[in-house]
Amino acid sequence: MSKICIVFDRLRSEEKMLEKEALNLGHEAVMLDAKITQINTDSKKSDFDFGNVVLERCVSYFRGLHFTASLEFMDVPVLNKFFVAYQCGNKMFMTLMLKKYNVPTPKTYFSFSSESALENIEKIGYPLVIKPVIGSWGRGVMQIKDKDTADALFEIRDITDSPHDRIFYLQEVINRPPRDIRVITIGDEPIAAMYRKSSGGFKTNIALGADPELCEITKEIEDVAIKASKAMGGGILGIDIMEDEKRGFVVHEVNNTVEFKGLSKVSKRNIPKEMVEFALNYVRK
Repeated sequence: MSKICIVFDRLRSEEKMLEKEALNLGHEAVMLDAKITQINTDSKKSDFDFGNVVLERCVSYFRGLHFTASLEFMDVPVLNKFFVAYQCGNKMFMTLMLKKYNVPTPKTYFSFSSESALENIEKIGYPLVIKPVIGSWGRGVMQIKDKDTADALFEIRDITDSPHDRIFYLQEVINRPPRDIRVITIGDEPIAAMYRKSSGGFKTNIALGADPELCEITKEIEDVAIKASKAMGGGILGIDIMEDEKRGFVVHEVNNTVEFKGLSKVSKRNIPKEMVEFALNYVRK
């Protein structure tokens, strides 16, 4: 019998499903709240009950990233690894890595001030999509259709002036059906996929009300998902793909602590069970 530790900062359906499947497989499960866990530079693995392996499932990118760094400092096996989490959590880093490894992805433009971003947009033309480099659930993602919208949005950014507001991540608008595809990969293998259909507007996040529908993993989807997973460093990932009318499949995001409640409702595969099995096999190698 093995023991798996599931680290969280908000106990969602996904973490409860992982715990249930670990118990169903005859293993122990430790549910650890990152918010109340204290670690210092003298901490050792033996000071905590991390089990044989940790699944880091924090909603907060920064909390999860720093917790993962602490685990690796103590030589605790953790999925996903720090470098994978680091890249996936920042859209600019993620996009650059996808492009570097020749994964098809929307053309993306980077500027480092509002003035430069406005100049960039005037050269590129409207519409464009702007995204915060850090964020999830579609928050802060919006289309910029004209200069008035850009001026208003950038003025707000200049006022708030948070560190990430200074990074302008602008992406072409993909000519696609009103949906995208979420593929879950485990150890670079695509195990399940769904269409996320827009419930109105251009966003397709399940968290915003998009409807899940089972998607067959074709050879083309499989190839793109595997390539994206390997580019990011592997582990347990959610690959988000759009269907470009001319170029075919393009990857627009890779998720580290991927949500799977919606996909589990339509998939024939037991996603949390396969995640637990992969994590435990990871430390047996």
